[in-house]
Amino acid sequence: MSSQDVDLAILGSGSGAFAAAIRATTLGKTVLMVERGTVGGTCVNTGCVPSKALLAAAEARHTAADADRFPGISATTGPVDMPELIEGKQTLVEGMRTEKYLDLMTDYGWQLRQGQASFTGSQQDPALQITTDDGAVETVHSSHYLVATGSTPTIPEIEGLDGVDYLTSATAMELDEVPASMLVVGGGYVGLEQAQLFARLGTQVTMLVRSRLASTEEPEAHEVLAEVFAHEGIEVVPRALITKVTTDSSNDEVMVTATVDGDEQTFTAQQLLVATGRHAVTGGLNLDTVGVATGVRGEVLIDETLATSNHRIWAAGDVTGHPQFVYAASAHGGLAAENMFTNTKRSLDYTTLPRVTFTSPNLAAVGMTDAQAQAAGYRCQCRVLPLEYVPRAMVNRDIRGFIKIVADADNDRILGITAVAKEAADLAATGVYIIQAAMTLDQVANLWSPYLTMAEGIKIAAQSFTTDVSKLSCCAA
Repeated sequence: MSSQDVDLAILGSGSGAFAAAIRATTLGKTVLMVERGTVGGTCVNTGCVPSKALLAAAEARHTAADADRFPGISATTGPVDMPELIEGKQTLVEGMRTEKYLDLMTDYGWQLRQGQASFTGSQQDPALQITTDDGAVETVHSSHYLVATGSTPTIPEIEGLDGVDYLTSATAMELDEVPASMLVVGGGYVGLEQAQLFARLGTQVTMLVRSRLASTEEPEAHEVLAEVFAHEGIEVVPRALITKVTTDSSNDEVMVTATVDGDEQTFTAQQLLVATGRHAVTGGLNLDTVGVATGVRGEVLIDETLATSNHRIWAAGDVTGHPQFVYAASAHGGLAAENMFTNTKRSLDYTTLPRVTFTSPNLAAVGMTDAQAQAAGYRCQCRVLPLEYVPRAMVNRDIRGFIKIVADADNDRILGITAVAKEAADLAATGVYIIQAAMTLDQVANLWSPYLTMAEGIKIAAQSFTTDVSKLSCCAA
């Protein structure tokens, strides 16, 4: 057993962990990072990078199949070579992991331990006990600690679920063949993306959704996405409460029993994908030993500076239960290192945190929804602009979607923007700047905006509060 002292010991190696390590080393601090799995965390290994790579591939196939929406254009698609698709995805993941994670550790010069870590000692004198993959045991004393262990898929308690070979968002992206059929449980961003991904690869997909699609966003998003999914052959079953899961012994298909609007129904498919959210990974860390408080879902409780109930231990990213976006985790990590070593006591403002679901068309939002604004006490005014009034959508031959603006009726300040549209993710970025600057409807309505861009749609949506946009010339808005 050995012991050593460092300035910062980090549990985890995802985006929050790396942001903290980079900031700490630039401040001249020594850093030790402990990872029990694959370096890089969820985003690069099983989340953002692989899922969006496969979504892009599926969209390329769908674009070819849907080419006849343009007069005079036709294309055909063949069967998917799933092993080659997955191999290509994995090559991309490994390249990014090497370049953006492993190589950076060498560049910045911090240490890495591969193995299991847990807290030991006391609240007054916390330490880490690390059992490395080669069996060595090491005790590390650090001036500060950062818990950045991320999150993992939440598996609901459903009768019989533990007896079937179900998929999660991670394992679904390792399949070596395209399933003939799939049941997707959950209507959040993971369920939405995975359902469309497999449908576009050739799977017959049915979604079982407890309430509606994207239930935390504007209700118009559900309406449009449900219509888009129906057009692509995806069956969406809202208000489905799953009661039992079994395996049909005659064909090895999964059978799901659910109550739908009071009636019991049975659904069968070759594969079952569970996409019912994620929860913090804190098991085995012995947080209570060093006085770190956790919440009802196991998340590490932090104050606005990202400090835990132990003043030497901080937390960042998904493990805190805060918004589960890689850019939020990264911001957490850098801020935590800044606060622990410079005592600046800075905090993050989530008011303009953008939210994107990479369906096609995208669902993207920033700021408050209509319901959230009203709950916050605002007297709201809203407009929903159908994409048929956005010239970019018209030339794309794809007017499925909308742009919605929520504004304060007392001063016309824009409080929220939601869009379902091609490239709506970029609209969310534009919305960040608009809401951060506290811009009004009149200001946005009179901004310069390049013609035939989707961003022009935000300007037209702002104009719709005072103008009949159906009477506007397409080139003279």
